[in-house]
Amino acid sequence: MNLHALGLMYAGNMKIMIAGGSGFCGRALVKHFRSRGDDVVILTRSKPSNPQQDIKSLQWDGKTLGPWASELESTDLLINLAGRSVDCRHTAKNKAVIMDSRIHSTAILGKAMRACKRPPPLWINSSTATIYPDTAGDAPTNTEGAAPGDDFSMNVAKAWEAEFFRHTIEGVRQVALRTCIVLGKGGGAFVPLRMLTRLGLGGHQGDGKQWVTWMHVDDFVGQIQFIMDHPELSGPVNCTGSSPVSNRDFMASLRRACNRRLGLPQPTTLIHVGAILIRTEAELVLKSRKVISAKLVEAGYAWQWPDLEEALVDLASP
Repeated sequence: MNLHALGLMYAGNMKIMIAGGSGFCGRALVKHFRSRGDDVVILTRSKPSNPQQDIKSLQWDGKTLGPWASELESTDLLINLAGRSVDCRHTAKNKAVIMDSRIHSTAILGKAMRACKRPPPLWINSSTATIYPDTAGDAPTNTEGAAPGDDFSMNVAKAWEAEFFRHTIEGVRQVALRTCIVLGKGGGAFVPLRMLTRLGLGGHQGDGKQWVTWMHVDDFVGQIQFIMDHPELSGPVNCTGSSPVSNRDFMASLRRACNRRLGLPQPTTLIHVGAILIRTEAELVLKSRKVISAKLVEAGYAWQWPDLEEALVDLASP
């Protein structure tokens, strides 16, 4: 039965496919869906070292059709989280891999969807809140209606969404999930930030005025479920916390959560040098993003962790 077409809430005992489901956010979704009694199929580029007995893991290369494609038939939900991490040096080679890994995986999933007699009625595809330009000072918060910017990360997001929405399929609701920084104990940005803070390096980064759009991993999962349950939500949807904060305020809250009174600030020059040494990009902490989801607010989503300090205390606890 097509629950989405009937406008009903997605109940348990569904079949869900997650491309990139072995990553940090993917693992959180798998845990959530399994707790509901759903059948979960994961597409992964590497062979699972410790496959769970109740989860089917299939290898794919993110570029070509294979046996995995038949699993889409009569699946209730497809979530695509696949894409090379941007946490690397943005050399010409790495830029190509970042772009291609997103475009190719989306394109081949679209091809597999079109070949289905009964494709999933809901397809949620990753995008990123970095599609919006830098937001300085008291500039308005970016919502889904804001115009995209024009640099490498923004152009990746635009190309990614263009490929996604190119695969319009009758009866399939499509949502491009413009996700911000997701904080969780099991991975993502929180783990290295907590380590730096505990080492006394938890001061503000750069001038500390850049906006940080954050969310607790519980709300990432919660917003996926909310989108499933609200058939009026489609197109680009910002997947964010309830309110962005300045980098200075974010780091101060993290110090309190980690019981560290002091934290050395990290000047812009030092961040650029450090980024070279650890093979990443300074812009990942220096860019300013002030984003909120007007669509989720209008639809009535209630954040599980609306307060930054409470969220960080939860994540910093043993």
